[in-house]
Amino acid sequence: MTKALLFLNGETPDLSQFTHEFLDSFSCIVATDGAYNYLKNNSISVDCVIGDFDSLQDKNTETEFIYISEQDTTDFEKALHFLVSKNIKNVSVFGASGKEQDHFLGNLSAALKFQSKIKIDFYDAHHQYFFIEDYNIELNNVFGKKISLYPFPEAVGITTIGLEFPLKNETLNLQNRIGIRNKAIEKTASISYKSGNLLLFIER
Repeated sequence: MTKALLFLNGETPDLSQFTHEFLDSFSCIVATDGAYNYLKNNSISVDCVIGDFDSLQDKNTETEFIYISEQDTTDFEKALHFLVSKNIKNVSVFGASGKEQDHFLGNLSAALKFQSKIKIDFYDAHHQYFFIEDYNIELNNVFGKKISLYPFPEAVGITTIGLEFPLKNETLNLQNRIGIRNKAIEKTASISYKSGNLLLFIER
């Protein structure tokens, strides 16, 4: 198994996008306990449910349930530990944002913690977002899309090509300057930086 789909208990995604063809493209489908409730109510099957089950309503006998009682990590972190143990290399995550925003920040922190072990792409109604790996990335088919660069908490030596407001070896940090609401003016755009952590939001 190399690619997983993970549902968290944030804002409920538009479930019409999860066609059979889309769901079949993943090696496994995992949910935390709160997310499992709305998936079950909408007849979307998952392979595994992970968490402390404090939000679980009832169980489907065809689904594996992994109970983890410890409270030092979030359900998202528990799910990431599980996926890494199964040698999953990529995970697409829905429901990381919305509802309680402290959970959203915690999810971002967990993603940063695991970025060397598994590639994590988040999706919500407005954006795809992820931490840039290896200090550079090329974006294809992004003309006209809003692009936001968010330091976490700082990224140094940022250079962009193909954005409306270019950066040339510049620093972004939470205390002085962040790079949100930029826009791609070319079909292909590139972003590179020298150190730190940079969270990229791409308009869907």
